[in-house]
Amino acid sequence: MPTFPTSPEDRPMQPLSTPVDPTDLSPPAAVRPRRAWALAGTVGGLVGLVGIFATATLTAPAEELRGDNAAYVAAIADGTGHVWAHQAVCAVVVVCLAVFGAGLHRYLGAQEPAGSLVPALAATGVGLVLVGLVVGGGIATELFFSLGAAEEYDPDVIAPQLTLFATMAWLWGGIGLTAGAVAVGGLRHGSVSRWLAVFSVVTALLVAATQLTPVQYIALVPGGIWVIVAGLALAFGQPAAAPGPRAA
Repeated sequence: MPTFPTSPEDRPMQPLSTPVDPTDLSPPAAVRPRRAWALAGTVGGLVGLVGIFATATLTAPAEELRGDNAAYVAAIADGTGHVWAHQAVCAVVVVCLAVFGAGLHRYLGAQEPAGSLVPALAATGVGLVLVGLVVGGGIATELFFSLGAAEEYDPDVIAPQLTLFATMAWLWGGIGLTAGAVAVGGLRHGSVSRWLAVFSVVTALLVAATQLTPVQYIALVPGGIWVIVAGLALAFGQPAAAPGPRAA
């Protein structure tokens, strides 16, 4: 026959609960938007624009010698400092844009409807730029040692390295894809502010023009400017959000 507790000491302890005041209609505290990833894009765009243009002056004194590889290489053999700086610039920009691309994917994923291709396309565009920067910065290692001992190398071997050095890091055409995706998300779903969406349309068209004509390297200019502006807009133009599950 079952027994029942007859005294308060024999009864099991019940968990305490905090009563909820049904009259408390105050809104939940806003969550401050994350900004570091967006500011990383601004830093990457600024360093990329200034740094890549600055290190491009390596070949400026010898442009008239391009038809003679031996004279061309000899004229810039003391420019190893430019090459090293170019490598460092590319490394910094790669890190900054990688963070920006990942953050942009997460941000758009939270704003876009489920299944939207916008976040993936935006991140893919940044990824394409990263490939060019890795290759453009990577050739700097070989070029640094080649120029440092130019008399020991065939100038016809060094000249193609200079071509890669002066081209790959400038290929920011992928930002056109990123800007286009952001424009679609902003205009169709309000994922970003309308002015940023319109600015992204203009940037995408400018970058597309560079890709359809033999001046692809000029994509660095509109692409870099877009990353700078978009980073600032997404860092300081995001409204505070209501608290929810914390993103990883």
